[in-house]
Amino acid sequence: MKTSDRVRGRHGMLAMSLAVAVLLLLSAVRQRAALRAGVQDAAKRQAIGEVSLPVLGGGRWRLADHSGQVVAINLWATWCGPCQEETPTMVRAVRELGPNGFTAVGVSMDDDKGESREAKVRAFAGQYGLDYPVAFPDPMSQMASGLQGIPTTILLDRKGRVAKTYVGAVREGVLRRDVETLLAEGE
Repeated sequence: MKTSDRVRGRHGMLAMSLAVAVLLLLSAVRQRAALRAGVQDAAKRQAIGEVSLPVLGGGRWRLADHSGQVVAINLWATWCGPCQEETPTMVRAVRELGPNGFTAVGVSMDDDKGESREAKVRAFAGQYGLDYPVAFPDPMSQMASGLQGIPTTILLDRKGRVAKTYVGAVREGVLRRDVETLLAEGE
């Protein structure tokens, strides 16, 4: 191989590495900007529609039962490190802002079935002190389609419209600011 071919190859690899780094940086900047942006303007929000999920231990969680509340639908899995980091944030937010009209439902995306899944999820809920309902997606549901990753939290306003979606662990200050903004809309 000629020296000029090796130099061109190195320059090509360097250019490719630089391009990838720039794309990753732009993606991170966009994600940070979205987090700082707050909730979506009320006029642009879309209703999520009816949500009804089977709950750990029996029964169903229905969005319709939470009309007038700000709701976080938090999709997570027991094995997910960022989910484990985020869960205490959600628990504290529900405990502290719940009396003002905030609630959450944790949706386990663990894919094993039966008693094994329920045992893992029950242990996770106990370990983190979840005092809000824990649900599962219905079998064959489309809940996981379109997810960019977990945890994913869908924040709904008092009218059941999507105000913001967080992909990845949401920071406590960001969640509180957004929930308080939505709670203030109903006053």
